[in-house]
Amino acid sequence: MFDDKIILITGGTGSWGQELSKQILERFSPKEIRIFSRGEHKQVEMRRKFRNNPRLRFIIGDVRDEKRVLQSSRGVNYIFHLAALKHVPVCEENGWESVLTNIIGTENVINAAIAYDVEKVVDISTDKAVDPFNMYGVSKSLAEKLIINTNNRNVKTRFI
Repeated sequence: MFDDKIILITGGTGSWGQELSKQILERFSPKEIRIFSRGEHKQVEMRRKFRNNPRLRFIIGDVRDEKRVLQSSRGVNYIFHLAALKHVPVCEENGWESVLTNIIGTENVINAAIAYDVEKVVDISTDKAVDPFNMYGVSKSLAEKLIINTNNRNVKTRFI
């Protein structure tokens, strides 16, 4: 299903993003995997780890930046949305930052996917979104609801 497709992975330099990239490259022949993340250093490390694979394209950006997410989504078939603030203490101490990244960032991904008729968006969440009692869980629960409820809109993109 990923052969000759363009895939965008937000938060792509994290451990899950790297493993997902590895699995897709081993099992399929994607046209391109766009690794979207804030960290220049982690992108350089990942580029080296993947031996400058020509199918990987690295994009510096933040999901909180609506224009950058939109630019990076042009021509994309699938989006895996992994970008998040995910450490419970960090989210507790920086509540508004959690909202901006985990909720507004997800809304930016949704809007970009709709704008370019992306086939599918897969949002990665957490068990802490079930019966949330901390900022991380609440922000990821709201992001899940945004993703799921977008399927009720009259759009071509499917959200998972």
